[in-house]
Amino acid sequence: MMRIAFQGEIGAYSEEALAALYPGAEKVPFPSFEAAFDAVVRSDVDRAVLPIENSLFGSVHQNYDLLLEHDLKILAEVQLRIRHQLLAVAGASLGDIRTVTSHPQAIGQCRSFLKKHLPDAHIVPAYDTAGAAKMIAEAGDVSSAAIASRAAASEYHLQTLAEDIESNHANYTRFLALGRPDANANEGLAQSSLPASSHDPTFKTSLLYAQKENVPGGLFKSLAVFALRDIDLFKIESRPLVGSPGQYVFYLDLKGHLDEEPIRHALRHLEEVAANVKVLGSFLQGQTVE
Repeated sequence: MMRIAFQGEIGAYSEEALAALYPGAEKVPFPSFEAAFDAVVRSDVDRAVLPIENSLFGSVHQNYDLLLEHDLKILAEVQLRIRHQLLAVAGASLGDIRTVTSHPQAIGQCRSFLKKHLPDAHIVPAYDTAGAAKMIAEAGDVSSAAIASRAAASEYHLQTLAEDIESNHANYTRFLALGRPDANANEGLAQSSLPASSHDPTFKTSLLYAQKENVPGGLFKSLAVFALRDIDLFKIESRPLVGSPGQYVFYLDLKGHLDEEPIRHALRHLEEVAANVKVLGSFLQGQTVE
């Protein structure tokens, strides 16, 4: 049985994403993203499943930075529909709530509900949605509530004061499955991440690079290596290059597999105009789990 890391407590959304990609695997919780990355590097676990972006609240920048710092590769992805619940201990009512706690991303995704229904509540950030639910359950205070999942409500025996409180119900988080460089990208992940109706699967390749120098047209030239070969870009993300003020690292998601000739040629061309290039992996475009 594979051991798969995720960040948070039992009942976290990451645990749901893990179950979608690795059904039957042993789920191993870690208190932080960095701890989960390190566990894979040390071979304490086989894989990690971690969030990378949310459709409402944007990218999880810490994990982009950790991808740069660690020698891991992306093996698969999954899009998980996020449904936030307002949870409290038995006997509490919405009018009792004076404090709401959750992960900052979850709080941001529920800002409209909080502004309308709990405008005077004290908002307390927590390291994890399920961890917030666990804390509320252990405290037993009817004036406190947590924003977390239905699984967390069940796990910690909390009642639901309000369902699906995210500001926009088109709320999805993309999770990545990460493994060591020698991991086999086809180990059962291909079928689990392949849309059931797909007969022509779409592959994605993720990479990062830094420019040699900031000059007019430099970014255009680096991206042109893909445009010249009709390679679609799914996403581009920039992050500051630590230790080099004013310099940036660019993360790209491309359509296609590293084994395809246009991708290989584009990467060789990119290496000529960029300071360095790191391929993070080629993998099947993930399914959406509602």
